[in-house]
Amino acid sequence: MQISINAPSYRRPKGVLTLKYLPMCRVWVCETEAEAYREANPLAEIVAVPKGVQGNLCRIRNWILDREAERGVGAVCLIDDDMNHVAYWERCRRVKIKGDEFMPWLERYTALAVEWGVKLWGINVNSDKQNYREYTPFSLVSYIGGPFSVHVDSPLRYDERLPLKEDYDLTLQHINTFRRVLRLNKFYYMVKQGGSGTASGQTGGCAVYRNLEEEHRQLLALQKKWGRSIVQRDESFRNHLTTKKKTIDVNPVIRIPIRGV
Repeated sequence: MQISINAPSYRRPKGVLTLKYLPMCRVWVCETEAEAYREANPLAEIVAVPKGVQGNLCRIRNWILDREAERGVGAVCLIDDDMNHVAYWERCRRVKIKGDEFMPWLERYTALAVEWGVKLWGINVNSDKQNYREYTPFSLVSYIGGPFSVHVDSPLRYDERLPLKEDYDLTLQHINTFRRVLRLNKFYYMVKQGGSGTASGQTGGCAVYRNLEEEHRQLLALQKKWGRSIVQRDESFRNHLTTKKKTIDVNPVIRIPIRGV
């Protein structure tokens, strides 16, 4: 099965960290920015898309999935343009998957997804070793984060009305349609996520339209689409350094009413 690695990028031609890790990655940008991206990344494959496709993360990801399907690509890996590595924990030591090891690793677990009849697979969304579930290496009803996802001959697409909660929605779409996704709990990705006013200080990408008000609005829209029993607010408090909860967590907790891990 042919596999491609793709990263949409928007308004940060000199900030594509992923190319330092995976130089074979295809970077998809607006046609008006293509020249700037090629000048900043002369060895990279820069794919220009028509004006109007970029500016909405779901729309550009759907565009990539459709164009890659037209090329006959069976498995489309979508990653953020600021993903700098994939890693795992081994004997309390962080081990990074090297760039030249990435494609064989990707092929191995894509083959597993095909064997299990899974159309969407991903990895752990948190680098904290406490999230490494030693006795549950695979999850079938867990959230697949947008910064790293692999779509295997999938007919499903992102909901363009939810560009900040699109990965939660797509996870629910796949579980609702195919009754499973595949998440590898051992591995995790590292990205420089963030929007306006966040600690990461990111510019471009989702940071153009990400703010607390819009995050909250889309959380409510996601709840309306799937129901409050499935999409719940995260009311937990896990900060051991203080007793005061200073912010509202706008990332939901999804409760899948299907048996499985």
